[in-house]
Amino acid sequence: MKTKSETKRQEILKAATEVFQEAGFERTSMEDIRKRAGFCKATLYSYFPSKEELFMEIVIDASEAHFQATLDALDPSYDDIKQALVGFGTRLLSLLYLTPVQAVRRLVVSEAGRSELGKKCYEVGPVRSVAAVADYLGKAMEKGKLRQANPQVAAVHLKGLLEAEWIDPFMFQVLEVPSSDELTASVERAVTVFMAAYGPLSSGTPSE
Repeated sequence: MKTKSETKRQEILKAATEVFQEAGFERTSMEDIRKRAGFCKATLYSYFPSKEELFMEIVIDASEAHFQATLDALDPSYDDIKQALVGFGTRLLSLLYLTPVQAVRRLVVSEAGRSELGKKCYEVGPVRSVAAVADYLGKAMEKGKLRQANPQVAAVHLKGLLEAEWIDPFMFQVLEVPSSDELTASVERAVTVFMAAYGPLSSGTPSE
């Protein structure tokens, strides 16, 4: 059961998310959020000292627990790297295309050119995830499970392949929430392409 303080925090986050989506970050004031949440000014500022901190908390709150669970799928001891990547990719897309996460991603993109928030969210999300994936792929390359290549570039390629079938409909807001079967099938296709490029070289195949 949530404590009273956690309940208030969640109510503020919910109200702020609604107002940000309606008016955008720059046009939203803390007073707008206070009115929507129904709390006094002192209460709002005791939880979130600034609009920027509140927005970042929304971004983190929408994905952090799922994000860590997604990274946990990258187990370097797992022998079948293709299946490990399918598991990771399925968790990643299941996170990215949750309805509340989609809403936050669109909000971040819409504000990216008008403030520093885009950069901050990029560092919290994509930069951190690509670094973690690159670390995993680098270790897999060292063990011969993947061919030698630049792990950072490989991680970017993997992420691009995983989202390739979904990113345009998402950006143009015509994407219906995909089913788990649809996500898994697209991930399997993406990982198949990735392994064709980065899978271990067969015996007798010259390396680049």
